[in-house]
Amino acid sequence: MPKPLYVFDMDDTLINGDCAMIWNEFLVEKGIATSPYFIEEDQRLMDLYAQGKLDMQDYLNFCMAPLCNLSVEQVKDLAQECVERHILSKQFKQSQILIEQLARDDIDMVIISASVTFLVEAVGLKLGIPTVLGIDLVEKENGYSAQILGIPSYREGKVTRLKAWLDAQANRYSTLHFYTDSINDLPLCEYADYTYLVNPCPRLKAQAKQTNWTILSWD
Repeated sequence: MPKPLYVFDMDDTLINGDCAMIWNEFLVEKGIATSPYFIEEDQRLMDLYAQGKLDMQDYLNFCMAPLCNLSVEQVKDLAQECVERHILSKQFKQSQILIEQLARDDIDMVIISASVTFLVEAVGLKLGIPTVLGIDLVEKENGYSAQILGIPSYREGKVTRLKAWLDAQANRYSTLHFYTDSINDLPLCEYADYTYLVNPCPRLKAQAKQTNWTILSWD
């Protein structure tokens, strides 16, 4: 019998904060990102993201630059350390309860995020959702480049990536439930059967007035 599928955005949805920004602060803390303007530029770019105006390639060129001399394994180890030290404690308690309940009911879950895949994977494993779709990067000489591999899971790209994932599954799901906070996820909100807005940004909250989407206040 077909079961529902639960799909989650990550930043400000499962986690009370933006994991990419926490990651970049961690890179400064570790002495890996050394530009005195790194955090300031990160904030500028994330303001564009909040407005739905971010050029993803510009962002990746910026945020991947400090990692150019690190191997894939070194980056993954750092991502795991960052999650354990700075991200896991920021999980919304309501998302923890929901994930645990869905796991008990044997319901499949996916995280789909506009963050880079190595960071989404590290978060997903700790939250109990190992199936993730993030922005994949081309690897060069055993390191990550800033070049996007395939279609980025950003804005309408989230729908494209999720459809491709669904087509590749043996299971056929009865309904699609999607949780997010961001106006960038409007295409996937409209694609899902059931949409839940977690502390939604003003623009997304305004869209909800014309729909039957559920608004959630998580802390």
